[in-house]
Amino acid sequence: MQAQFSDPVQLAQALIRCPSVTPAEAGALTLMQQVLTESGFSCHRLPFSGAGTPDVDNLYARIGTTGPHLCFAGHTDVVPVGDPEKWTSPPFAAEIRDETLYGRGAVDMKGAIACFAVAAHRHLQQRNGLAHGSISLLLTGDEEGPAINGTVKVLEWLAANGQQIDAAVVGEPSNPDALGDEIKIGRRGSLNGEIIVAGKQGHAAYQKLADNPVPKLARIIDRLYAEPLDQGTAHFEPSNLEVTVLSVPNAVTNVIPGEARAGFNIRFNDTFTRASLEHWVRARVNAAAREVSADVSLGFSGNANAFVTEPGPLVEAMRSAIRDVTGRTAALSTAGGTSDARFIKDHCPVLEFGLINRSAHHTDEHVAVADLIQLAAIYERFLERFFVRPGDG
Repeated sequence: MQAQFSDPVQLAQALIRCPSVTPAEAGALTLMQQVLTESGFSCHRLPFSGAGTPDVDNLYARIGTTGPHLCFAGHTDVVPVGDPEKWTSPPFAAEIRDETLYGRGAVDMKGAIACFAVAAHRHLQQRNGLAHGSISLLLTGDEEGPAINGTVKVLEWLAANGQQIDAAVVGEPSNPDALGDEIKIGRRGSLNGEIIVAGKQGHAAYQKLADNPVPKLARIIDRLYAEPLDQGTAHFEPSNLEVTVLSVPNAVTNVIPGEARAGFNIRFNDTFTRASLEHWVRARVNAAAREVSADVSLGFSGNANAFVTEPGPLVEAMRSAIRDVTGRTAALSTAGGTSDARFIKDHCPVLEFGLINRSAHHTDEHVAVADLIQLAAIYERFLERFFVRPGDG
């Protein structure tokens, strides 16, 4: 690894300077391929495409051929910067001011990628390579986008090529206030739904000649929103349904519309599977529709199921590493949105640990230089603990 990239701050700066807004690669994966190749990793560039979705470039790098196989998963793509004039420094300049690094992707999640790459390099240098096991990095350019041609297809490629992952760490920003606050050991699932109530358009003064779908939709929404889905489970807070869109194709006030739509999102825990949750929603929508004589159609979308990695050796290795470096005992959490861990969990135990998430996706996204240095130290200590064998000193 080149000297300028053996420091997590410098490598994070170099990555931020690649304007890799989804799905653009913009040199970020090329940089990581160079850095990892110099550290002894075998690298594979894996571009994938699909009908109606953007082409996406991905990188898979591995060192070692035996187990246990630890995979670090992350994404080099970032969300758009919004209005660049509102940033106090250019969003891809990676400026450091007052011991703080500013730039799009500093937290989510180029900083964590830089920290893990440096930690792995140091681990390999100190031991003159791996005595046993394998380390890999799965880096995608599709996490902030449709998430179709990224991690999912790389995992399929790994399976097709006989590569089995034994455990994974996703470097998403996981801490609410301070580095070491929380480890994510799972996530709630996410299900989108749309309700369409058909009516009959007509003049507002001749309501008997029309059929207004809006009050019917309101009754159906109220039924859905008023009933709790569950009370939460051992590792999860209660599931919640939020109405996110109301739409009536009407631009005037004297016309009764012919249709009304509502969109909603449910964040659900392990009380439900995708199928059982759809059944729960459908039963209540249909019951409410019968009560108000509504002609209803209902559709669903989404690809995120709830999952949890039970505490065990993987979680304890990370928790111990955090305690060694920061003195904090990390809480185990399943809060927050979805990540690519939802795909990895079908292949191996997975946890998420990265930087403080407070400025992720914000204008002036930033990370303390000290946090980058500490996170690299945590990852390095984690690698030591993960690969320890009975009898190792």
